[in-house]
Amino acid sequence: MTQRREIDPAGSSAVYPLLGALVTPRPIAWVSTVSDEGVDNLAPHSFYQVVSTRPPVVMIASIGEKDTVRNIRAVGEFVVCGSPASMIDEINLTSVEFPHGVSEFDEIGLTREPSARVRPPRVAESPYALECRCIELREVGNAILVLGEVVHIAITEDAFEGDVLEATRLDPVARLGGSQWSSLGEIRDVPRLTLEEFGSISRP
Repeated sequence: MTQRREIDPAGSSAVYPLLGALVTPRPIAWVSTVSDEGVDNLAPHSFYQVVSTRPPVVMIASIGEKDTVRNIRAVGEFVVCGSPASMIDEINLTSVEFPHGVSEFDEIGLTREPSARVRPPRVAESPYALECRCIELREVGNAILVLGEVVHIAITEDAFEGDVLEATRLDPVARLGGSQWSSLGEIRDVPRLTLEEFGSISRP
């Protein structure tokens, strides 16, 4: 029988790094926002996922109230930009806690691209952008959950093979535990089975 290490989250000071190492790989939302004063902010968030497709809604969560959340509270809009593995260094640099009023676009030398339907700019070097309007901010424990309805999607033509998005062309990076990051490994095509197909499988 497998020997396990049993941990009580209520009595452990290591819950954050443990969950960060266990719930992997996590996609990274490279989130662009703008302040009331018009200063652009850009930060990576690895607590990120799709919540709904009709309407299209994505979620990011911030541990504590940082510039991303403050700007979303003030303006109500944000852009989730794709995080390619080829830009790990630039993405990581946008996690530096620059003074309030300083734009990561300028400090790191990234190119602003105007969004179609929201105020915050896209990252021109990123393969895609999900332009979002905030529909809910909710405190959950020590985190602030942000739900955003996707009101516009922009994807580089280079990511398509005909009408099909190719994962390798998006080159997504993932967060693991600690300071570890990862890129795509082996890709397997595993179709979901119908009940009838499941019933036809030979099993011991």
